[in-house]
Amino acid sequence: MRRLLLVVVLIFSSTLAHAQRRPPKLEPLPEPPPPPPMQEGDEPAVRIPVETGDKIEEVREGGRVVMLKVTPPHGKPYYLVDTTGNGNWMRRDSLDDGNRVPMWPIYTFD
Repeated sequence: MRRLLLVVVLIFSSTLAHAQRRPPKLEPLPEPPPPPPMQEGDEPAVRIPVETGDKIEEVREGGRVVMLKVTPPHGKPYYLVDTTGNGNWMRRDSLDDGNRVPMWPIYTFD
């Protein structure tokens, strides 16, 4: 029994000593490149193309554009709505879509 215990201790200590040895020829990592320059200002970098002559009305909430009402010179107005806040705009011909599902934020993380 003592021999078995001695063998287990020797194997365990030799694996620890082997694991602590440093591999040869290690080189330090190069410095990471600097981050790209950031655009300044509150205006978004992407503009939504609309036809010339259209009247555009913005609805902002917290400094962000959440809805656009586009009225063509000869035609029915339509709306571009950012429902999720991630920049994916959905076109709606009317703001009344028939659903009466509550869609207000309960908590927003800043």
